[in-house]
Order: sequence, then structure tokens, then C-alpha cells
Amino acid sequence: MSGTIGDNVYRASGVVAAASAGISWQSVTTGSTLTAVAGNGYPIDTSSNACTITLPASASVGDEIIFTDYAGTWGTNIVTIDPNGLNYQSDDDTYTIEYDTDYQVLHIVYIETTQGWVPILDKAVTDVPFKSNDNGIFGYGMDSGVCDITNLVSNAGVVASDVTGVGTARESLAACEYGGDKGIFGYGNDGSNVSITNLVSNAGVVASDQAATTGSARQGLMACEYGGNKGIFGYGHTSGRVSMTNLVSSSGVVATDTTGVGLARRQGSACEYGVDKAIFGFGWTAGSPYYTGITNLVSNTGVVADDTAAVGTAKRLGGACSYGTNKDKGIFGFGTTGAYTAHTNLVANTGVVGSDVSGVAGATGRDQMGACEYGQDKGIFGFGGTAGGYQGMTNLLSNTGVVASDVAAVGTARVTPAACSWG
Repeated sequence: MSGTIGDNVYRASGVVAAASAGISWQSVTTGSTLTAVAGNGYPIDTSSNACTITLPASASVGDEIIFTDYAGTWGTNIVTIDPNGLNYQSDDDTYTIEYDTDYQVLHIVYIETTQGWVPILDKAVTDVPFKSNDNGIFGYGMDSGVCDITNLVSNAGVVASDVTGVGTARESLAACEYGGDKGIFGYGNDGSNVSITNLVSNAGVVASDQAATTGSARQGLMACEYGGNKGIFGYGHTSGRVSMTNLVSSSGVVATDTTGVGLARRQGSACEYGVDKAIFGFGWTAGSPYYTGITNLVSNTGVVADDTAAVGTAKRLGGACSYGTNKDKGIFGFGTTGAYTAHTNLVANTGVVGSDVSGVAGATGRDQMGACEYGQDKGIFGFGGTAGGYQGMTNLLSNTGVVASDVAAVGTARVTPAACSWG
């Protein structure tokens, strides 16, 4: 969902001449808001602040508008496009449209009601419509036995009390987003490995079992979003460790097994990075040295790459989620290295995993937890186990990747829940 149309817009003389015909260029915009008019060109200076651009409420086929990064600062202070009720690249205006590339030039044309406004010239296209979810959900796991309860997470990071469970009670499952604003819980163990899934609506409602998906029944797997609106389940344990994956379509349909790539393992974690890509990391292998810190990148088309050598301390049973503008960065956190830990490893927007960051004061080291995004650019780690037993506390993650101290438990203390964002 990204690409480049002309690496230098000024060099593509024929295209630019056509693109500029009939455009009336306006004075430089320095404000935080702009209401755009069809037929105009706007230099947008975000040196001092971000800018939200509201497109016309109505448009005719062939209407054109051009925006350009006047000072080369869109990478620092982003430009947000509000389509004002019309579609943008076929997506409705509930999607977030942000551009954050320095010296970007954006030329949009209104095609018709289905596609709406479409960029026809965009220097170094790196961002397209995506949905950063406001809310999260923890679900399933094990307390005194396997359970099916869920706990919603608000867009302020507040965890709600238990919601009566839907679907088969199980533990050691995984969850991810799909469709831009929905989620899916999948697989796990209810006494034996299962391959059932439960969809989560964009209102946070968990649906009944979708029995016998096309993927192999397993537990201890990982899952995350990729491509902006699709998901992937990967790795885990059947009768032994595996590295197979199962893609999730933008409508929540789980595909058949894809032959595994990389080291077979269980009890790792996964998250998004770079807006539309993903990473699997860490886990427990079948042979010495058992715990691992290797990672596997996932492209924006769902292709899993071979192993990347470990950077952080080998561990298992931690959590992972994305954070930051456009969900462009990720974090692996907590778990066990042989001892409970609260340290983290940040993932850059290029997929590079950072070295260990020590846990903050007041953050209890533990394993067997879940993690997800909330509030569009923040995250939350929750639940897990310590030497003292099952826990229900949570730890908020800022949009700069800083983990906060423990927040007292609200939901039922348990281990091995899954978590994802929605809405």
C-alpha cells in the first residue's frame, strides 16, 4: 500500500505541466487548519505546528487540489487530510489520512463517489489511509482454569471490568487486528489444541466461535496486523514447535497454512511497525539454548523473512504491540529470561530491534501476558504471572515507547490471555 510516483516531481516535466494546468496557487499556509478549495494549490508550512486540511464537502469529477511541503517539515509536524464526508482512495472518512514525508508534493483529483479523492502525483508516497484504533481488548487465558472473559481498554488506557465470555474458553491463543478497525482471537488450547477463531467487531463485541478454521490447531503462537488492514498468525506448537503462518484477510477470513520460514518456536510475540509491516520475535525453541531473541520481519504483503540475528536478551512469554504516529514503531516487553523481567526492546520504523531497555521502577517483571495498542498511538501490557501467582495489573506505554509503573488490577488475574485493538 505504498509506492513512489516519480522520485523527483520537478524532473517529470510532462507530468508536472499537466498537473499544474489550471491550478491557482495560494499564499503559504502556516496555520494549524486549512479549508481547501478545488482548483487551488497550497504550500503548507508546518515549521511551527501540524496542519489539518479539510477538503471540500462536495466535489465534481475532475476537481483537483495540490499541496506541497513548503519548508520540508512534514516529517516533524504532519499534515492530516479530512475528506469531509467524501471517500479518499475508496476509503470513507473514518480512516486517518496523514502525510509525514519531508518535501512531499501531493496532487489529488476527485474521480467519483466510490474512489473519491485519489492522489495522482505524490513524491515518495509513504503513507496512505489507515485506521489507528482507539480501543483495545484482553481476552481469554487461564485463572483457576481456562476462561473466556474479556476486558475492554478505553482510548484513555482504562481497563474495564470483566465481560462475560463468548466462545470456547481457552488459553495460549493469539489475537490481531484486521479490516482497519476490527480484531480476531484465534487458536489456543482448551485441554487440547484448537483452531477456532472469534471475531471482534468495531464496537468491541466478541462473536461466537468460528469453528475449525483452515489452519492447523495449535497453541503458544503469535499474531499481529500487516498491510494496514490484514493480519497474520504465526509459529506455535502442534505436536511440536512449528513455523507455519496463516494470513487473515481484510474481512477476517483465515487462510490455510503457509509453509514456515525461520526457526520453529512457541511463546514469542509479534507487533506492527513501519505503518504496514510486522515482526515476529523471541520465543522458546525445541533445542539448546531454548530461549531465543531472533526476529522475523513480515512485509506489507504478508511474506515472512528468514531469521534476523538476536539483539536483545533471549526470552519467551512476553508481550508486544505497536506505538507512535501511524503505529510506525513497535515494542517487545516483559517475559522470562529464566527470571521474570520487565525490560523492553524497541522496534524502529525500519524494523530494527533495539538493545535491552531496563524496566522502569514500579513495573513488575512477569511473563505470560498480553499487549495491544490503544488511543491510536499508545499501548498497554496486561495480566501475566509472577512467582507470587497470577496477576491482573497493567502497564501503559506512551507514544514515545516509555513503559509506566503498574496500574492496579481491574479484571480477573490470569495468564496467557491474548490482546488486540479495535474501533
